[in-house]
Amino acid sequence: MSRRCELTGKAVLTGNNVSHANNRSRRRFLPNLNRVTLLSETLGERFRLRITSHALRSVEHRGGLDAYLLKARDSELSDRAVRVKRRVAKKRAEAAAATG
Repeated sequence: MSRRCELTGKAVLTGNNVSHANNRSRRRFLPNLNRVTLLSETLGERFRLRITSHALRSVEHRGGLDAYLLKARDSELSDRAVRVKRRVAKKRAEAAAATG
């Protein structure tokens, strides 16, 4: 499993540890990934995703998983998230067609 956020695409970065003597050794900056279960209100289902803490705050700020996915670009979402996004968009379109 890759160390990549399924919603934002944030991944491992590399850099240097620099000592007081200015010796440099390579190091990795790992994203703060958490395993969370998010509810899709449109689909009425729960989805387990591995996302960063920053992405979780963004989901809550935008008003839930559905709103976040509909605004996000497909290029930064994982394959699973893109499939969920398409299901949400399809369900919302069907609901809008039925009421309107």
